[in-house]
Amino acid sequence: ITHPVRDLVQQLNEMVEDRLISKTIYPVVPPKTEYSLTSFGETALPLLQMMTDYGRRYLESELSEM
Repeated sequence: ITHPVRDLVQQLNEMVEDRLISKTIYPVVPPKTEYSLTSFGETALPLLQMMTDYGRRYLESELSEM
């Protein structure tokens, strides 16, 4: 059985450790946590855009063959 929330928190914590995102915890009830892209994380945006473009082109080519 998977635990989506636990898995998401684990992934977010790994990205914080890798300095891709920052985490701010607010001492309020209910608990509030915000995540932000760091300047280091922003350096990955061109790569992510290229991957998105590739995925769209791939999907379009697969759909055109149906």
